[in-house]
Amino acid sequence: MRLTDAKGRHHTIVLEPGKTFHTHRGQFGHDDIIGQPEGTVVTNTAGFEYLVLRPLLSDYVLSMPRGAAVIYPKDSGQIIQMADIYPGARVVEAGVGSGALTMSLLRAVGDGGSLTSIERREDFADIARGNVEFHFGGPHPAWDLRIGDFADRVGEIGEVDRIVLDMLAPWENLDAAADALAPGGVLLAYVATTTQLSRLAEALKDHGGYTEPQAWESMVRTWHLEGLAVRPDHRMIGHTGFLLTTRRMAPGVDAPLRKRRPAKGAYGEDEWSAEDLGERAVSDKKIRRVRRDATRPAAEQGEN
Repeated sequence: MRLTDAKGRHHTIVLEPGKTFHTHRGQFGHDDIIGQPEGTVVTNTAGFEYLVLRPLLSDYVLSMPRGAAVIYPKDSGQIIQMADIYPGARVVEAGVGSGALTMSLLRAVGDGGSLTSIERREDFADIARGNVEFHFGGPHPAWDLRIGDFADRVGEIGEVDRIVLDMLAPWENLDAAADALAPGGVLLAYVATTTQLSRLAEALKDHGGYTEPQAWESMVRTWHLEGLAVRPDHRMIGHTGFLLTTRRMAPGVDAPLRKRRPAKGAYGEDEWSAEDLGERAVSDKKIRRVRRDATRPAAEQGEN
């Protein structure tokens, strides 16, 4: 259960008969909650009250044991929507981490779908399995967790509808993903840095078997709500990672080459210029004018 005190602080506990919840501000017995409906309030021995509710998946993800960094709920929601994960879908996830995204994917595919998760590290896989099975109360009928490299294991699964990659170098697995994805299937990658994002996007364009990639990030800003004092909170969940999606072309069909700016030469090995990176070029004439205005004596500037 999730306990929330009057100051909004949270505690997540597993209820067991005869056990006691202790803090430096008193205690109460688990038996005081067991059998009560959600949304009740329990008072400890010092008179402090706690609101009692079952934790949501987003609550559980942020409080569960972590072996690797978790994909935040804001990104999991985007992944489910933008990768079009639906009930009955055949999905492959590579890079399980602590199982945060796995639980959202399993909820989305349902008992009639399938999720195959591939993790290179056995210790991470064990942590993810523990978290997932604890959340669902046991093994999920749609889940298959495999140890090994994505490129080696994905070929064992057969054709799939969606692939989600959360790994350091997803561009190394584009061929393996293309072989497994059904035509029109969605490939979604989660990467942390701009250099990863750029390299993956260019690799997808060079591959030819995928549509033009799209990329974005999401940020969440909560608000303070107290009477008329309604304002943004001082903290926000900013950058966590970039999401990139693309779709599989039919076998043997290359994606049409999109007319792009910057020019073709921008994709070579030469040093990139500001224009190559998509920034608007500034003429030498404008630079001279701005420089002249900026370096005029203060007295002259004040006359205008």
